[in-house]
Amino acid sequence: MIALLQAEPGLFTGLVFVLGLLIGSFLNVVIHRLPKMMEAEWQAQCAELRGETVPEIPRYNLWTPRSACPHCGHAITALENIPVLSWLWLRGRCSGCGAPISVRYPLVELLTAALSAAVAWKWGASVETAGALLLVWTLVALAFIDLDTTLLPDSLTLPLVWLGLLFNLGGHFASLPDAVIGAIAGYLVLWSVYWLFKLVTGKEGMGFGDFKLLAALGAWLGWQLLPITILLSSVVGAAVGIAMILLIKHDRRVPIPFGPYLAGGGVVALFFGADLTRAYLAQF
Repeated sequence: MIALLQAEPGLFTGLVFVLGLLIGSFLNVVIHRLPKMMEAEWQAQCAELRGETVPEIPRYNLWTPRSACPHCGHAITALENIPVLSWLWLRGRCSGCGAPISVRYPLVELLTAALSAAVAWKWGASVETAGALLLVWTLVALAFIDLDTTLLPDSLTLPLVWLGLLFNLGGHFASLPDAVIGAIAGYLVLWSVYWLFKLVTGKEGMGFGDFKLLAALGAWLGWQLLPITILLSSVVGAAVGIAMILLIKHDRRVPIPFGPYLAGGGVVALFFGADLTRAYLAQF
């Protein structure tokens, strides 16, 4: 089977595209539920610290309860949960009450599928594809969670650091020494920016989750691709931030999450980082 997939890259890419649609559907659940699970855990911890009895709450995780319409409680059936197709069939509305279903759900599924197919096409049926898929899927989840909540959950960023180091034991994207230095440098670079900004302005310029996300990217890609990752994410983030302030009068006091730009910079670095770095250095 592996030999067949290696001999037929188009077939393998198509299969991974379909897998990406299914994973994207699951990532929608992660993006929606993980922040709520974190909030419930924080509330329970606060109640314990206050010496209060933690109230019994219905079981709520990534698997339970079944997905349902937030407006009418209609349980989503299997036919209504087919990635992209169900949204089109339902015309973007709940079959129970007719409430609109956000177009972001199929967009996340399509984005995940497209990135997955790109990974499959670039690396084929290989160990690198398995690792890159895991990295890309996690970055998609982190980007949208940060966009919604300005949070980058430790339950995703910290395992991503260790998985990157573990994966590069075989030197698939970087040598192990480069990956270790990348993880350390990724954390310390943004940590230093954070404290420098705080000393100058007295304000916090970013969250600790950003440090951990860049550390994870360094662990996966090696320290050599950190400059291009930081440059891409900073330029795009600054451009978007300025555009939001000028065009939609975004309040400057309201923080703009940096995680989506870091994730986007990491994805670009994964695919093109080495080529971009060589092209830049060739000018000198």
